[in-house]
Amino acid sequence: MARSPVDLRAAAAHDIELAVDHYLTEAGVVLALKFIDAFEHTLARISRAPLVGTLRFSYELGIPDLRAWPLRGFPHLIFYVPEVARVDVWRVLHSRRDLPAEMAEGIDDA
Repeated sequence: MARSPVDLRAAAAHDIELAVDHYLTEAGVVLALKFIDAFEHTLARISRAPLVGTLRFSYELGIPDLRAWPLRGFPHLIFYVPEVARVDVWRVLHSRRDLPAEMAEGIDDA
């Protein structure tokens, strides 16, 4: 099965940096590396099947085709929009945050 290239917006890359820094500081290198592995595994999954994520937040936020998929073993969601030739990753957010407010901050980030 063909994979779609995955592109991270600046806000998503920043979200990952913050999460890795948090895990390094609070839990150590091992957990930070597990987070990175889970993130990479999830991106590979989304790349193989871009329509796998839920559209729940698309409806809530009024953003056409916005999908969300969880990181296994971590309380984070990857928010992305599948496009014809790629997957556009908008944000990677902790699921206990105010997700609509957090998403609104990254909408204009291209």
